[in-house]
Amino acid sequence: MEEYDVVIIGAGPSGCFAGIFSSERGKKVAIIDKNSQICKKLLLTGKGKCNLTNMNEMNDEYLSKYKNGKFLINVFHQFSNKDLFEFFENNGLKLKIDTGKRVFPESEKAEDVVKTIRKVINRNKVKIFLKEKVIDIEKLKDGFKIITDKRIFKCAKVVISTGGKSFPETGSEGDGFVFAKKFGYKIIEPVPALCGIEIKENFIKNWQGITLRNVKVIAYLGDKKIGEEFGEFLFTHYGVSGPAILNLSGDISENYKNGEIKLIINFKPALNEKILDKRLQREIKENQNKILKNLFKNLLPSGLINQFLKISGVEEEKRANQITKQERKILIKNLLSFPITVKKPRPFYDSMVTRGGVCIDEINPKTMESKIVNGLYFAGEVIDVDGKTGGYNLQMCFSTGYVAGMNT
Repeated sequence: MEEYDVVIIGAGPSGCFAGIFSSERGKKVAIIDKNSQICKKLLLTGKGKCNLTNMNEMNDEYLSKYKNGKFLINVFHQFSNKDLFEFFENNGLKLKIDTGKRVFPESEKAEDVVKTIRKVINRNKVKIFLKEKVIDIEKLKDGFKIITDKRIFKCAKVVISTGGKSFPETGSEGDGFVFAKKFGYKIIEPVPALCGIEIKENFIKNWQGITLRNVKVIAYLGDKKIGEEFGEFLFTHYGVSGPAILNLSGDISENYKNGEIKLIINFKPALNEKILDKRLQREIKENQNKILKNLFKNLLPSGLINQFLKISGVEEEKRANQITKQERKILIKNLLSFPITVKKPRPFYDSMVTRGGVCIDEINPKTMESKIVNGLYFAGEVIDVDGKTGGYNLQMCFSTGYVAGMNT
């Protein structure tokens, strides 16, 4: 039996930071992970460039980027985006900030982030056990017994930082939820988030590869609005994706089993109905003999036009001066509120993060310690907090890992 002060299950960003900061307090620390390397999922973030965090001010708007963001108030007070930036720069990794306040390594290589984390772990003499799977955790009178497929550990405190269920090929298979459930925790049903959305309408396949910028998308469950996003939007072979959809996907995943969800696309969010009508009338007046599909090249990407007009019930070869007032009304309505129907979110293997997990009501946000079992801590994606794209999820993982480490 190997004895440690702290054993951390999961060597992702949160687990590694828990190990680093616990060891800096003089604790004897071990990290166990079933993968062959630490931070395997981190290597995939930002398309391999690793969007570490977002340097926007950590105010209410920042917290609004998360589901259950208020849980992070104290966490971010203890370890902020500025603290994270300094940690990496002080340990030799040069960072850069883009126009969206997103932070990347200067090299744009996620592996450089992992190398830096590994360097600090080694310097702090944290023991890492890779290619080792935790089978069970038992509560003892004076701590915990952790049984793996290779050995038994005894420790005073345990940190569960196993991630969620997204990208299961990186080891995120929901193990932490199983361990937490055993100790009586409430698990909010895990669903895919930051993922694409499959659409029922077949015509979407004709729009595959077309990107829209500066559009607004609203998701409705029946008459109830469940989410709204503005930004980039991409049509794919299965449906829709892009940042605006990724940021809506958690709300859709939580609700799609409760009834039909419609996505309403506003192609021209900068214009209201009255202004758009004036613009369309001006286009018609100035191009009276133009056929409609050519007229619409000033309003939509050319690849969308034929299908858009077909759905609107207006003949694409019709000349501009032949369009009726009723047809103009329909065209304007569809430009401002074009409906498509959700089939389902993409599965976990195609999602970046997990929504759901260990209920935050049962975790102390000041320490990340369990309110049910003394000496048991949680950090990272295993808890029921997830953020939008742009570095928010990694910041949450690093910060909760820091807090867990400083309290174990």
